[in-house]
Amino acid sequence: MNSSRRSFLRKSAFGLGAIAIASPALQSLAAAKYKKLVGIQLYSIRAEMKADPMGTLTKLAEMGYKYVEHANYINRKFYGWSAQEFKKRLDDLGLKMPSGHTVMGKPHWDDSKKDFTDLWKKTVEDAATCGQEFVISPSIDMGIRKDKNLLLKYMDIFNKSGELCQKFDMKFGYHNHDFEFSEKLEGELLYDIMLNNTDPKLVTQQLDIGNMINGGGVPAEILKKWPGRFVSMHVKDEIVSKAGEDKYESTILGKGIINVLEMVKLGDTLGGTKHFIIEQEAYQGIAPIDCVKEDLQIMKKWGYK
Repeated sequence: MNSSRRSFLRKSAFGLGAIAIASPALQSLAAAKYKKLVGIQLYSIRAEMKADPMGTLTKLAEMGYKYVEHANYINRKFYGWSAQEFKKRLDDLGLKMPSGHTVMGKPHWDDSKKDFTDLWKKTVEDAATCGQEFVISPSIDMGIRKDKNLLLKYMDIFNKSGELCQKFDMKFGYHNHDFEFSEKLEGELLYDIMLNNTDPKLVTQQLDIGNMINGGGVPAEILKKWPGRFVSMHVKDEIVSKAGEDKYESTILGKGIINVLEMVKLGDTLGGTKHFIIEQEAYQGIAPIDCVKEDLQIMKKWGYK
């Protein structure tokens, strides 16, 4: 990253740091019933979870994590366990899972019936069994996002998913990557289309402050533009990537180009953020499990536990 880009990101963060705390009306959008917490996206330690899920969860609990977010739900199983089995294992370790990632797309909606397929209904049911508060779709199909009419149709389906989740006392959410901030349809940024056409009472946004900079987004600007819309945040730092197709890759919190603490504070005061989920996907030669231990220590040092 060149020095002007780095300076822009940091100045944008600090420039918004003085914004007043969101109004009560904005805070209500953030669903105040949710408690403030710090968790980990298990994709951060995906190889360890694949090799030894129980041993890895035990290590997380021992290092002080209390909340996890899944990224593995296949054939109605979480990391190979049924919803009931997985919840018991989490309970035994003193862990809770307030959110999880499952892409919601074309296989989950039956156009002929104008209803969700059993595949999505069971997904929501299993999330409820695990005690989730949010059912989060972490992306959107390429075919959907390339057609504005189809995208608008799916934003309506997102709202309907929010209604379905409400029946289980949960909320539907969407997690951004980079394309939402680089791709446009009919001159309108994808992310703007998505937020303009989803009901905040039904659909929350999980803002990934690391992913978005690959698409040219500036986290502070988005938090300012859409106050109160981000009950959940993926807390992530980035450095210039030395390999791969992305411009940036994640790193240990506080060691990259994002003023992460300032973004966390803005989420707190402006975004309506209650859930701060640590995610690190690249490790610069350090063991992933050691990275996430240090990430948690840093969040605690900043006053977030």
